Amino acid sequence: MISGAKKILVVAAHPDDEALGAGGTILKHVAENDQVSVLILSDGELSRGTGTSADVEKRRTNAKAAAKLLGARDLFLEKLPDNAFDSVPLLSIAKIVETYVSKIKPDIIYTHHGGDLNVDHRLAFQAVITACRPQPGFFVKKILSFEVPSSTEWNAGNAHKLFAPNFYNDIGKTIDVKIEALQPYKDEMRAYPHPRSFDGVRLLAKYRGMTVGYEYAEAFEIVRELND
Repeated sequence: MISGAKKILVVAAHPDDEALGAGGTILKHVAENDQVSVLILSDGELSRGTGTSADVEKRRTNAKAAAKLLGARDLFLEKLPDNAFDSVPLLSIAKIVETYVSKIKPDIIYTHHGGDLNVDHRLAFQAVITACRPQPGFFVKKILSFEVPSSTEWNAGNAHKLFAPNFYNDIGKTIDVKIEALQPYKDEMRAYPHPRSFDGVRLLAKYRGMTVGYEYAEAFEIVRELND
């Protein structure tokens, strides 16, 4: 059982995934005096063909601004190739994650859903699971996967690939700041009715909330939970 102040690690593939998937939950952890670290694995730019070093630096600056608004204690920015994690051996990605897991020793990890449409999201999930192989006395007690609008719900295929939330966080008190924390990423946001729009993000939180009796919620799948 986790008690007292907790160490939280959010592992995201791209800048903006952390705020889209778990922004309200990060804010709740911070309000509870938990220590939140965010690891972003790629620059989110260079694979687009038009991305320049200036674009990458702007995205990194935006990530720092979002992390400040969310109250994250630490932000770590890695440089895996955007939308091309499958060009890198999974073991290499897992070793990056493992480095931060060993350094931070988090009680709880939040990361992508393993069935997302985006390949980087899927491999980030696999890297976290690989880095957190069960072993006696391991400090990570809970791993949860989040949804990212325009990736999680866009995948098609077998039912086992679909996001099936079984854990909900009431973010009624943090939804407005979550939306504010997405402002640094405004160039990545789209016009409604695109799911990755400001209105779309708020409506998703309202939908997830009303399914469990909250005004607004973020939904997760519990991947693993240990109760000592």
